[in-house]
Amino acid sequence: MKLSRPAVGSVTLSLLVSAWIILVLNSEFWSKTGIAFGDHRTALIAFSIGISALLTALCISVSVKYIIKPIFILAIAAAAASSWFMTKFGVIIDTDMIGNAVQTTPAEAGHLMTPAFFRHMLLFAALPALAIALVRIRHRTFGAKVKWNLAVIMPLLLLALGMAFWQYPAIASTMRNNRIVIKTLNPVSPAISLVKYVIRKGRETTIVTMPLDPEARPGALASHAGKPVVTIIVAGETARAQDFSLGGYRRKTNPELEKRDVVYFRNTSSCGTATEVSIPCMFSLLGRSNYSREAGLAQENLLDVLSHAGVDVSWWENNTGDKSVASRVRMRNFSAENDPRYCVNSECHDQVLVDALGPWLDGVKGNATLVLHQLGSHGPAYYQRYSEAERLFKPDCRTEEFAACTSEEIVNAYDNTIVATDHMLAQIIDMLAARSDRLAASLVYMSDHGESLGEKGLYLHGMPYLFAPSEQTHVPFLVWVSESYSSIFGVTSACLKAQADADVSQDNLFHTVLGLMDIEAAHYKPALDVTAECRKQVVMSSFVPDAQKKAPGNPGALDAAAN
Repeated sequence: MKLSRPAVGSVTLSLLVSAWIILVLNSEFWSKTGIAFGDHRTALIAFSIGISALLTALCISVSVKYIIKPIFILAIAAAAASSWFMTKFGVIIDTDMIGNAVQTTPAEAGHLMTPAFFRHMLLFAALPALAIALVRIRHRTFGAKVKWNLAVIMPLLLLALGMAFWQYPAIASTMRNNRIVIKTLNPVSPAISLVKYVIRKGRETTIVTMPLDPEARPGALASHAGKPVVTIIVAGETARAQDFSLGGYRRKTNPELEKRDVVYFRNTSSCGTATEVSIPCMFSLLGRSNYSREAGLAQENLLDVLSHAGVDVSWWENNTGDKSVASRVRMRNFSAENDPRYCVNSECHDQVLVDALGPWLDGVKGNATLVLHQLGSHGPAYYQRYSEAERLFKPDCRTEEFAACTSEEIVNAYDNTIVATDHMLAQIIDMLAARSDRLAASLVYMSDHGESLGEKGLYLHGMPYLFAPSEQTHVPFLVWVSESYSSIFGVTSACLKAQADADVSQDNLFHTVLGLMDIEAAHYKPALDVTAECRKQVVMSSFVPDAQKKAPGNPGALDAAAN
């Protein structure tokens, strides 16, 4: 005997789906809503009724034959996935976060697709989707359907409008001061963000990159240095300043760098809270206030200006990509090489970068800049970012499932990743120092963004900048110069340390690297170069008239530099 499937009307199914989404898959939204309204209970009730009425009206409006099931299944799946990441990590699914998701690697995605995530999706998405797929929907004729749906939708819209007018001052002020609330509304906010991302990607295909400072050239000191001028830029990943002992953290997370003569700038802010934004922003001229993805692609960046000046520029990738920064320079992707000595499933310890650096340095013939984009402290699999020798803090969280670890274990694992970065940077410094007779070298380390480790219920990173806590925007930044570099350019650690407490940001990287490489460029701003004051005396002396330079007993700055 053939079993008949249960039947339900399209409006009834819409009401059931909207109830599931509103009551079950929006826990983060309701939590933030309750906090935002506080003691304004009447306004909270009015807002809750109004937003529920709007979501229900939206569900009914798409209950069209042939598309109702795919739309509802997709909406529930998207809401279930978004609710997991919002609830567990406190992230917001905005346009930048969708960009991060699109560009994530299989290995990185695997760290997030945990057994707990699949259990969540089975319970909150797969089972409801199966029920929708199996049920038989009763549809009215087109004309009757329009009338019936409008008979339900219009009162819902009037109800929402009435709630808004009733408590408009309280609702408007609360939402204005708590804009993050609406960004957690499932699945509406993620869907809007996805549409914006698609539109943005479409626009990017028509962008033409304009040259930046094509007339850039080496300065007088670099031209007469007598040896190659080299800067290593280490683009850090997910390192937060709060956990650097160089900046006062109670734990010794920088035991090796503390023994090197590095200069740590303790008050440094990031351009964004995710790699997708911060990496291209920090290498651009635009700065945080003017940066957008489109604007960044429309203009060449720091690496291009260096190339115009004759500097040999390379980018070494050990993360999820260069985000179009290195499109016009030499690239080496260590993740793609997947060296089994350092890598598992194309995720490599940063030691792979260090071990390749020695031969590169020995082959340098002229002025050069090398960017090392490290994997650093990328979570949630912190325990995979460091070796046993770097595992100083125990017990550490040995899983991607934060729920299975204590707060102390999560912090221990994260701090061990900082120890690993400390060891990496110390090794690079020692390699540069050992070649001081042949190279005038400097090192710049700057993390792209920070990380939340449970503060305020937040984990990982990627919060919209407006709402992001300092743990995600306060980043470590340090500079080291070799003795040979100091003797030529006059930049010493003692001089730099006098400015170590100044407020700086990733806006400074563009100009600081141009300064370190002594590049004359139209858009270079000394005020944003943290080394400018230390180079000022030497640079000023480089403009001594030729007659004075050749005078007996007055060799001048250029002759001194050449010697």
